[in-house]
Amino acid sequence: MNSYALPTRGRADSLRPCFLGVHGAPRNGGELMNGGGTRFEARVLACIRGERPVFRALSFELLPGGALILRGPNGSGKSSLLRILAGFLKPAGGTVAWNGEDMREAPEAHRARTHYVGHLEAVKPTLTVAEHLDFWAAAKGFAKPTNNILVALDLEDLADVPGRFLSAGQKRRLTLTRLLATPAELWLLDEPSITLDDRSAARLEKMLADHRAGGGMAIVATHAEIALPDAETIDMAGHGIAANVLVGDAAQATGDPDYDLTDEPDYGQW
Repeated sequence: MNSYALPTRGRADSLRPCFLGVHGAPRNGGELMNGGGTRFEARVLACIRGERPVFRALSFELLPGGALILRGPNGSGKSSLLRILAGFLKPAGGTVAWNGEDMREAPEAHRARTHYVGHLEAVKPTLTVAEHLDFWAAAKGFAKPTNNILVALDLEDLADVPGRFLSAGQKRRLTLTRLLATPAELWLLDEPSITLDDRSAARLEKMLADHRAGGGMAIVATHAEIALPDAETIDMAGHGIAANVLVGDAAQATGDPDYDLTDEPDYGQW
């Protein structure tokens, strides 16, 4: 397990992040993240994009060390769900809660405890690899990033290289350094292994294992195979909305001749 020196914050923070040391014990006398009764959950979420209902009735619960894999075909809502969980999109229905508190009641706190990495690379062409780390740390309110990150992702020889000269795989590895630049309890990852070779994909899996061992949580949307032992899986296709329901033939869509259409939300009004 890698040992990362925690960065220093430029402001006080209510979170108490902690990563494990090389022998698995919390360093600096800390706890395993927040540990204890920490709980992240979604309750009957529904999503609409561009007036098109994408998914409905989606619920889950994550505890410290937990992981969730999102599967499903393109357009089934994996990326939209991650953006809802990050607070970037408003759900059409349902709630997202941290320890029972609606995420919308404390958006700043939720952003502080969350790392979101989308499937597009957030790499500026003129910034060097090292400057990206400084930028991402400052964006989270830290004076400097965690030490030893570039070594963990085999980027130490590229520290002074501007982003425009990086290959696709190197840009992806640089994007993933955001996860280690500052501590966060919740990782939301959209196709994190895209463009990675086998060796780099193994590094990502180790990062995820270390994060979970320290009490962190991870939700990963992917088409690829990824090692996340004991992770739950959500098939997004199972939460889709049948076209028959949208046009009103609910009985045929559900296979229940007694189905009452009034039991369905009015998708046209969402």
